[in-house]
Amino acid sequence: MSTVLVVMAKAPLPGRVKTRLCPPLDHAQAAALAEAALADTLAAVSWTPAARRVVVLDGAPGAWLPPGFEVIAQRGSGLAERLANATSDVGESLLFVGMDTPQLTRALLCDATARLAEPGVGAVLGPTTDGGYWTIGLGDPDPAAFDEVPMSTAGTAAAQRARLQRLGLRIAELEELRDVDTFEDAEAVAAIAPWSRFAATFELLGPTG
Repeated sequence: MSTVLVVMAKAPLPGRVKTRLCPPLDHAQAAALAEAALADTLAAVSWTPAARRVVVLDGAPGAWLPPGFEVIAQRGSGLAERLANATSDVGESLLFVGMDTPQLTRALLCDATARLAEPGVGAVLGPTTDGGYWTIGLGDPDPAAFDEVPMSTAGTAAAQRARLQRLGLRIAELEELRDVDTFEDAEAVAAIAPWSRFAATFELLGPTG
């Protein structure tokens, strides 16, 4: 495969990740759940054919990082700038995913890379139920794809789609997923993906944290 799979990740340390899960969880529990989500994501990426596999990381690698991944430090003051810088650093056709959709599967990733390779397709976009997106792929690694796109809002996917269209890119739309921001999201995603490490960790925490 000619596409680089890129995971945008933050080291799962207490107090730095998934703070919107607190309460009912405490910071250590939220970090454990974030680490499980990241491990599920990296496993899905590991099982998917790719030119390269890269983690663009805020923080230091830990035992959760499997072999076969390059690590690049995140650069920039906001997510849009960090995505743009990562696009430049990778420098090839690439597909970004985050660490908030532990229900991610090899099949979803293979579909995304296959759609990106279709003739005439310049980008792929997978929306989330809260108005963001769980993946974006670019056939041409143009960091300008993220210019003036507001992140972490209910209009992020729409703004990103509009930006890609302004660049003249034909977009292939992917399946919508629910990402994990709140405890209710975590409960729902654990039910969607009962096979996952995320679901097992969530069950250990208990329904009320």
